[in-house]
Amino acid sequence: MKEMDCVEVAVEKKRYAKEGVHQGMQGWICHAKSVQGCWLVNFPQQGEKEDIATIPVKEEDLRIIDVMHASVNESIKARFDEADSPAKDSDFYDNDLSEYLI
Repeated sequence: MKEMDCVEVAVEKKRYAKEGVHQGMQGWICHAKSVQGCWLVNFPQQGEKEDIATIPVKEEDLRIIDVMHASVNESIKARFDEADSPAKDSDFYDNDLSEYLI
């Protein structure tokens, strides 16, 4: 691997998830050298949106890809954001009263 390579995160790990980075997200190596087996990777979003993160990722947790697509990151981020959001009242009351006891 080298600087400017496009990469994808091959595993789901808590250390990356704390920074908003999840398995399948794509980024680019933004530093010329690895440090202690880790590469500094930037995970962008489309257009002028703020980057998801720039974090060190272990080389063994990355795979090189031909082309990076920031839209993939936004899709994955949205799934995790949705899973972390609290349920809305409309989600709680789904009109199914089959389990209701009198």
